[in-house]
Amino acid sequence: MLSLGMAQIALAEQGTFRSGEYPTFAHWRAACAKLPSNRVLLGQAATTKLETALPAFEEVAKALRAAFELFKIGSMNSASNWVGGKPKVAEFFDTNRAYFLRPPIPFQPFAQKLQVPPGSEVIFHGDFHGDIHSFIAMLDSLNKDGTLDGFRLAKPNNYMVFLGDYTDRGNYGIEVLYTLLRLKLANPEHVFMARGNHEDVQMISTYGFLAECQKKYATKFEPALIGRLYDFFPVVIYVGSGSDFIQCNHGGMEPGYLPGVLLDARPSVGYQLLGQVTGGAFLAGHPDLLKTADISRRDFLKTTIRDYTPLAPMSPMINGFMWNDFTVFASEPGLGYMAGRGFVYGKAGTRIVLDASAGATARVRGVFRAHQHSSAVNPMMRRLIAGNGLFRHWHEHDSLARANATATVLRSECKLEHNSERLLKDGSVWTFNVAPDSYYGRGNNYKFDTYGVLTTGNAFADWKLRVVNQAVPILKSLPAGQ
Repeated sequence: MLSLGMAQIALAEQGTFRSGEYPTFAHWRAACAKLPSNRVLLGQAATTKLETALPAFEEVAKALRAAFELFKIGSMNSASNWVGGKPKVAEFFDTNRAYFLRPPIPFQPFAQKLQVPPGSEVIFHGDFHGDIHSFIAMLDSLNKDGTLDGFRLAKPNNYMVFLGDYTDRGNYGIEVLYTLLRLKLANPEHVFMARGNHEDVQMISTYGFLAECQKKYATKFEPALIGRLYDFFPVVIYVGSGSDFIQCNHGGMEPGYLPGVLLDARPSVGYQLLGQVTGGAFLAGHPDLLKTADISRRDFLKTTIRDYTPLAPMSPMINGFMWNDFTVFASEPGLGYMAGRGFVYGKAGTRIVLDASAGATARVRGVFRAHQHSSAVNPMMRRLIAGNGLFRHWHEHDSLARANATATVLRSECKLEHNSERLLKDGSVWTFNVAPDSYYGRGNNYKFDTYGVLTTGNAFADWKLRVVNQAVPILKSLPAGQ
């Protein structure tokens, strides 16, 4: 018999949202297949109207409102699932108010725990940036192998975690968000979306998503609904089995929040508000972190990393889970800073923060993330492509001297993993590539998408990561030489 909470979730899933336009995944896939490739459109003159599979914003608004109701009655609704106290209903759960509207409510970023049984399969994908064709190709692949039945996960031990940056820099951000919502509504406690640095009203007004929606819907577009959706995306998701967890987020480390109490807590799906971010206190209590930094940057880092209360994703400081990066090579400093990006963590600095993230029994074994991409060829993108869309930082046989090595050298001499099956190593950081129907794919000349399937075991040593690559069919229509 369903508990009251599960009964409410089932009701929301079955009754709150119905699409007359796209009742099945097959209908939605067919509509998206008619859209031109982002890469075909790159470089063309901006038009007053963009093609879309969602000509009426009301279809999106219906899915958004259904998702809001789901957040209000699902696992987030139970006070017992919140470590340190459930947020105020009149603030956090009031979708008519926001930190970016007047009168404002507080900005309240939060962390999530997802603890799954051994033998579970968790599917991960990095940035989409408005690439609906790669997203549909991924879901089509999962339908063909029996993981999905339409939008619905076919097995109770299957989960999906998306790592942020769903819109901007592509023409189909609204289609990507709608697809995420359809997955979430069909699998309320099995599909989760991390908040990337582009899940921010300030970013979408600058990097294209706001303009995309204004072209598609004119005055019918309701940007506050989109901005409010982002507030229900955790800035970090700790995915684990037993006492072992992987930190899953878009950007990098954030030592101002430590998850030990959350990870030790009983609920398998749990939440905790970040509250005050105490990076300065962490630095004072862990002086070895500053010792790993480049000596020329230590004074700057000591004064820049400080305690603060978040007012917005980038105010008064950027959120590290959404923004920060990692070094590529093991010889680089354990802590640094890149203007316009944020703090950069090396191997030694990351190890210090991971160790401090432990609870009484729980341990954080590594990081799955996205974010660190470039439209120009650089050492990071070389390794992401040579690694078939997934790169483990600080490779034992790699070095700064080989920063611009070819894929052949990286695979043979540097022994960069590029096979489908990868073993996880304690303390490792894995970056997932960005979807290819984008200016990233064009600039770096790759046409394959990547997702990962993590299988948990009784012990962390038994966990395995399978890398799945797939061609994105729409790219076949590109002009010669592109």
